[in-house]
Amino acid sequence: MYVVCEKHLEDAIEEFVEVYEQPPDIYRLDEVSFTDWLVPHKCDFCDEPPKYLVV
Repeated sequence: MYVVCEKHLEDAIEEFVEVYEQPPDIYRLDEVSFTDWLVPHKCDFCDEPPKYLVV
């Protein structure tokens, strides 16, 4: 699972496919919510605010 900014979305997709050998599901963080999970404040690849959840 990755939370990433727009700039690093492609990197997260490539890494996910490499690890899991299947395409991920991609969600815009502003369109989803979870009761037991808080969105991290920064991208997994940089310090920018994340926009996407890659799972």
